[in-house]
Amino acid sequence: MSSSTGIRTLSGKRIAITGAGRGIGRATAEELHRRGALVAIGDIDADSAKDAATSIGADVTAHHIDVTDSESFASFLADAKQAMGGLDVLINNAGVMPIGHFLDIAEPTVRRAMEINLLGPTLGMRAALPDMIANGSGHIVNVASVAGKAAVPGGLYYCSHKAGIIALTEGARLEFGARGIDFTCVMPSFTNTDLVAGTKGTKFLKNVEPEDVAKGIAEAIEKKHLDVYLPKSLRQITFTQALTGRRMRDFLNRRLGAYNTFLDIDQSGRAAYNERISKS
Repeated sequence: MSSSTGIRTLSGKRIAITGAGRGIGRATAEELHRRGALVAIGDIDADSAKDAATSIGADVTAHHIDVTDSESFASFLADAKQAMGGLDVLINNAGVMPIGHFLDIAEPTVRRAMEINLLGPTLGMRAALPDMIANGSGHIVNVASVAGKAAVPGGLYYCSHKAGIIALTEGARLEFGARGIDFTCVMPSFTNTDLVAGTKGTKFLKNVEPEDVAKGIAEAIEKKHLDVYLPKSLRQITFTQALTGRRMRDFLNRRLGAYNTFLDIDQSGRAAYNERISKS
């Protein structure tokens, strides 16, 4: 449905979200539901998914999903479609952020993080697109990060995964956009969720809240935005940094401490998160 202003209302939109048991995913589910959407919450932690669904509304459904498994993803979407009567939007939000020195992170964590962060959205798109193409409509929202635009020491794995999502989303827009499918890439800065536990953030750039990202996602679906930067000033910052050249960019980022963001970590403050993602 569309309003007279050309903005699509979310009322009645059927939306499935991965990694929605907590953090950005949960905040997004709350925001979309508040705007009238039907929401299916998927998470590898079934208990967190159920807790989120119960707290948001009786019509919100909770489902287990392992985004790294194609059969699990297909099952999640099938169950979500049955519960909501179809699917209009898939939000690939699930992600983890192992950070620290490149060679210090264990290989099992490296493999699992890549599977969740990059393979997950890929499998989600492969599962959702056939029906969307057949219907001539649909919307895929991939939650990346501004880290995908600017790699930093200590974040090589996370930054490369998010850069992959940015390319994946843009490539899909070119390949399928003419067939009625909309694509949105969401690129937040540091967001106050468990992902940034034990980090100090970046100078001169305040962390955003999950609710800020959720509103950005909701507006992107309503207005068919291709890219969403949060805060919005990041669009200009990333554009400007790309023009400065490596030498000047490195100089400025080192002076601002940006290159220590993923290395200067309070390990005790991050211990619980690291333990959880090691078992995800």
